[in-house]
Amino acid sequence: MLLYWLIVIPALLLALASLLGERRRADYILARLDPRPAAAPPATVIVPVKGHDEGLAANLASLAALDYPDFELIVTACAEEDVPPGVVPSNARLVFAGPPPSGTAEKIHNLLAAIRAARPSSAVFALADSDGQVRPDWLRALVAALEESGAGAATGYRWHTPLQGGFWSLLRSAWNAVIAGGFGPGQNRFAWGGAMAIRRETFYKLRVPDFWLGTISDDYRLTEAVKRAGLRIVYAPAALVASTDHTGGREFLAWIRRQMLITRFYAPGLWLLGLISHIFYCAAMGLSIGLSAQGDRLALLALLVQLGAGMTKGRNRVRLAERALPAQAAWFRKYGWIHIWWTPLATWVWLYSFAASAFGRTLNWRGRSYRLTVPEAPAHAQSTGEGIS
Repeated sequence: MLLYWLIVIPALLLALASLLGERRRADYILARLDPRPAAAPPATVIVPVKGHDEGLAANLASLAALDYPDFELIVTACAEEDVPPGVVPSNARLVFAGPPPSGTAEKIHNLLAAIRAARPSSAVFALADSDGQVRPDWLRALVAALEESGAGAATGYRWHTPLQGGFWSLLRSAWNAVIAGGFGPGQNRFAWGGAMAIRRETFYKLRVPDFWLGTISDDYRLTEAVKRAGLRIVYAPAALVASTDHTGGREFLAWIRRQMLITRFYAPGLWLLGLISHIFYCAAMGLSIGLSAQGDRLALLALLVQLGAGMTKGRNRVRLAERALPAQAAWFRKYGWIHIWWTPLATWVWLYSFAASAFGRTLNWRGRSYRLTVPEAPAHAQSTGEGIS
């Protein structure tokens, strides 16, 4: 029993500690769901495209219809054949980057080409992914977050809302929601590349292009550049993106391994903390279930506390997401419950994702194979074409 409590007590403390700050996070999010930036500087919105995504035309259309006074939309890809016909909005510009250099992700190569092609008047770069739909005030939300004191970059995040449900698609939603629940006030762990904004001046001053070259993670590397400068990643709740596409079992398991493998190389401290936490959490859950089945009431109580804390946080996450995505209200009414009742299952899937990403350094992404290496901060500024001081 001593070994049991040595495992269960840390797990219970982790579960209860996860609830700390939930009220503050909720207040922060609810106060920022109607963003009104003091200024609306000219902006360039960039979205890389690589072949067909489910709902691609609607996703790009949502970016083209942003409620913002002065912005341009650039759709970027390596080559013309990467952009399906009939999906690019009439008010968007196409930028083709050509083949990427060895070691640099195709997405990063495309982003850099689009940034070089951005109009000179744009004071803000906003980056989006092609697999999500945004609110009309998405760009206003990111710009408002950039106005906060000490802001280096602004970020939103995604919420998977698969229209027809499906076990694996809903499980992906529950798994991914755990990350969404980590965004809030103060310094955030990372900026997410599917809803990210940075001032043009800051982008070049922090030498973000130098951080990007020879790597595959745009978001973790931009995060590193911002944090090295002593600046904050500010969360913009109204920049939450709805991803309506679906997935199957094999695709989902490969996707979560890829996400965590990238985290292991680009944010090793975050990956290790998550691994240790989930080892304790899942071991405690399994032991408590076993002892409860044998009639141990204390173990049953410990299990209920552990599960109750996790499911309470799941309820808080889904309620806030529903407020941030009113256009998906019907989906939340139909499937929102999975973010409460599937929380224990998602915890075990999280353990799998850590275990699956613990070994290896090669991943396949959008038809290309990449070999991960430990990134280094640039020793000096390379030529990027403008504005480095």
